[in-house]
Amino acid sequence: MPGPTLCLYGQGVARGYVIGRAVVMGATALEVAHYRIAAEDVAAESERLTNALQEASDELGELIDHLPEDAPREMAAMLNVHRLLMSDPLLSSQTLSLIEERHYNAEWALTTQGQILGEQFSAMEDEYLRERGADVRQVIERVLDVLHGSPAMLRLDDPPPGDEPLVVVAHDISPADMIRLRGGRFSAFVTDLGGATSHTAIVARSMGVPAIVAMGKARALLRDGDTVIVDGSAGALVVNPSDAVLAEYRARQDAYARERAELELLRNEPAVTLDGIDISLNANIELPEEAAVALAAGAKGIGLFRSEFLFMGRDELPGEEEQYRAYASVAKTMAGLPVTIRTLDLGADKTLDGDTTVATNPALGQRAIRYCLARPEMFGTQLRAILRASVHGNIRILLPMVAHLHEVRATRAALDAARRELDARGEPYAAHIELGAMVEVPAIAIAIEPFAQALDFFSIGTNDLIQYTLAIDRGDHDVADLYDPLHPAVLRLIANTINAAQRAGKSVAVCGEMAGDSRLTRLLLGMGLTEFSMHPQQLLDVKREVRGAHSNALRVKVATALNRAQPIDPDALQLP
Repeated sequence: MPGPTLCLYGQGVARGYVIGRAVVMGATALEVAHYRIAAEDVAAESERLTNALQEASDELGELIDHLPEDAPREMAAMLNVHRLLMSDPLLSSQTLSLIEERHYNAEWALTTQGQILGEQFSAMEDEYLRERGADVRQVIERVLDVLHGSPAMLRLDDPPPGDEPLVVVAHDISPADMIRLRGGRFSAFVTDLGGATSHTAIVARSMGVPAIVAMGKARALLRDGDTVIVDGSAGALVVNPSDAVLAEYRARQDAYARERAELELLRNEPAVTLDGIDISLNANIELPEEAAVALAAGAKGIGLFRSEFLFMGRDELPGEEEQYRAYASVAKTMAGLPVTIRTLDLGADKTLDGDTTVATNPALGQRAIRYCLARPEMFGTQLRAILRASVHGNIRILLPMVAHLHEVRATRAALDAARRELDARGEPYAAHIELGAMVEVPAIAIAIEPFAQALDFFSIGTNDLIQYTLAIDRGDHDVADLYDPLHPAVLRLIANTINAAQRAGKSVAVCGEMAGDSRLTRLLLGMGLTEFSMHPQQLLDVKREVRGAHSNALRVKVATALNRAQPIDPDALQLP
C-alpha cells in the first residue's frame, strides 16, 4: 500500500523528468565497532586491512578494464582516483599506524583516519575540491564492505519486477556504483549528499540522466516501491503523487522530450543573436578526456580547464611530462580552437605534499595564485608543461584569485624563467601565449582598468565573486539562501568588468554557473557579454537563448536598470 504524498527538495544537477519506482539503497554505516586488539594480533589486523584495500582496488581495476564503450569519458579517470586513494599513504599508511600504535581494530582505524581527511576537505573553499571529500568517504565505505565480508561493488542482479523506470535513492553513490546501475530501467538518481560538482552530478549530466543531490533525508523517508517523480530541473522529488500530479508531470515529460529534440537541431548552428552579434560558447572541463565531449556538444573552445584535477588523489606531484601530455591532449583534440588552462587552484588548508596546515580562514588564505607563487618550483613545472603543450594548439593561461598587480608581474617573471629553461633544453613552445586572470575577488572587479592594461583577457568566476562580494559561503546551509547572483552589487561588478575589458580591447568571458544558466543568458547579453563558458550539457540551452535574443535592445534595458539601481528580473527581459 503506498505511503502518504510527500514533496522533498534538493539540488537539481541534471535536468529532466522521470516517473518511476524508488529503489532505496543501503549504505555502509561509518559507525563501526570500536575495540582495541591485543599486541600479538596487530600484524594480523594490519594484514586484514592491507588485503581489504587490495581487494577493493582490484575490483575497481576490473571495472575500469571492462567499462562499456558508451560509458562517460571521464569515468575511467574518476575510478582511477578512487584506486589512487586506496594506496595513498595519507589513507593506507596512516590507518596502519593507528592499528600498530593505538591497537585500533581495522574498521575503527579506517573510519578515524577518514574523519581526519574528511575534515580537511570540508574546510577547502573551492567547491569542486570540497566535493572531493566524498571520494574519501566512498573509498572507505568500499573497503569497509570488504572488511565485513561483502562484495565491494554494489550489485543489483535482481531488480524489482515490472517494466517501470527505476529511481535510485541512496545516501551517496560512487562513480563505480553509477556504472553498475546505468542503463536498463535505472533512469534517475537521488542522493542525500552531494553538490553541483559531486561525481554523482558530473556523471549524471554526462549520461543525460535526471538527478537530485543534497536531499538530506530522502533515503530514510522513502520505501522500496514508492511511486516517485524526479524533477531534475526544479530539484523536486514527489513521493506517491496523486493522479492529477502524475498527469501534469507526464505532460511535462512529453514537452521536455520535444524541447530536447528541437535543441539537437541547433547543435551545428552558429550562436548568433538576432542583430548579428557572434557569441562564443565554450566549455568548462576537469579532465583531458572531456575535451572530446565538449567538441561533440558544439563548444567553440575550452573556456576553463581546471588543472587541479591532475594533482588530486595522489601522494606525489605530477611531473612536467605527465602534465604536458594532459595539456597537449586537450590542445590536439580542440585542433586550433582556444584552450584556456587555469593554473593550480588549491587552498591554504591542505598542501599537495601531504603536510597539513590549518589556516585561520582558508577562503582568505594562501590559495590559488598565492599558493603557486609561494612554491616556485611546483609553479615552474606547471608553466613549462603548459608552454610545451602550446605548440599543439591555441593555449591560454588563466590565473585564479588575482587581487594584486604584483601577482601578474610575478607570474610573467615565472613564465620568462620557464621559457629560459626550455630554451636551454631546446624544447619548443609557442612564440606568444596569452595570460589572463579570473575575476573572482571584488578588488580586481572594482579596480579593473590597470589589470586590463597588464593582461590579455579576463574570465569572470561568478561563483566566488558572489561569495566574496556578499560574504556568504553557499556551502553553509544557514546562509545559502542569501547567495544571490542577481544582487545589484554583483551585477554592477560584472558589468563594470565587461565594460572596462571591452574599452581596453581585451576579451572577457563568464565561466561560473551564471554562464550556463539559460535563464540569465539574456541578462548577460544585455551587459555586453559575448563569451560564455559552461558545462557541455548546458550549451544548447544557452545557444537557443542567444539565437532568439536582440543583443543591442537588451543592452539598453539592462543599462537602464543598472543605472537606476533597479532590481532586475531576468524573466522581464522579454525578446523584442
